[in-house]
Amino acid sequence: MKILFLTKYSNLGASSRYRFYQFYDFFEENGLECVTHPFLTDSYLNNLYSQKSNLLNILKAYIKRFLVIFSVWKYDLVVIEKEIFPYFPAIFEKIFKFFSIKYIVDYDDALFHQYDKHNKKLVRILLGSKIASVMKNASLVLAGNKYLSDYAKHAGAKNVKIIPTVIDINKYSDKKIMDNEKIIIGWIGSPSTTKYVSGLESVFLKLKEKYNIQISLIGASKSPFVKMPVEMIPWSEKTEVEEMKKFDIGIMPLIDNFWEKGKCGFKLIQYMGCALPVVGSPVGVNSEIIDHGVNGYLASSNSEWFDYLEKLIKEKNSRVKLGINGKDKVKLDYSKQELKKQILSLYTNVINRI
Repeated sequence: MKILFLTKYSNLGASSRYRFYQFYDFFEENGLECVTHPFLTDSYLNNLYSQKSNLLNILKAYIKRFLVIFSVWKYDLVVIEKEIFPYFPAIFEKIFKFFSIKYIVDYDDALFHQYDKHNKKLVRILLGSKIASVMKNASLVLAGNKYLSDYAKHAGAKNVKIIPTVIDINKYSDKKIMDNEKIIIGWIGSPSTTKYVSGLESVFLKLKEKYNIQISLIGASKSPFVKMPVEMIPWSEKTEVEEMKKFDIGIMPLIDNFWEKGKCGFKLIQYMGCALPVVGSPVGVNSEIIDHGVNGYLASSNSEWFDYLEKLIKEKNSRVKLGINGKDKVKLDYSKQELKKQILSLYTNVINRI
């Protein structure tokens, strides 16, 4: 059986890497031939993070994807990450449906709000219902959380499954607990998401007055703070786990908005994979991943962020206990090892369905 993966990114893009590429070895061991055509290249992502022009990369992306579309008849299944063409009507997804070309569409964020909540009225009119159409015509919709799943069902999708974004637990070892004087509060993400951390500057400044703490940000291009000193660590796939293991506490602040409800809490899963205690905002799936007081804390206000971070700073035993509980949960619910057979089964069921 041969599958065409129309991913959004090459291996440098986290969503494509964790939703698709990490499963390829297992798929191929079980008789699936995986062929990948990413929409955006590493060059695009490098330019994006360094704030360089991407016009040529985007033009090439549309041309290459358009040419690939004419090869879909060679495959038993097409797996699409989010959509075939960004900011273009769902014409090709409808053509797939018309010609009985089976396709699965996969979402790890609320992409539909990129269109139905767009600040330009014309985009809302022309594309506001685009993702609903893509979902409705799909043989299967894979959603990273319940918020995305509920949208797909409301859109009329007949076959919807929730598949969280997961890690390869074998690549994650526990943090080594040492009696360091400095407590490291850490975050991992992309330059565009450091905005969520900026709202905690007053909390960190207040904690720094009482405790020897360090704020470490993996993947930030510049500091989101005005006064708070911060260690900025370049992101690398090869080093991200080792860098996270230097943290004592992992954080995932969010604002409570429609876009954030679609996030899949992957930062939390990575921290917990390293046996770190976590603190996160009770937004979207964060409230499912964090069992309050068991593997971390849910903080709704800056005063709660201060209280829970202070508790973890002061109580080493609590950090260890919550970290162990988090690692156990990830092994059961958010690991590649536990989900790979389920994903394989979902793919093969679509292929074999008449």
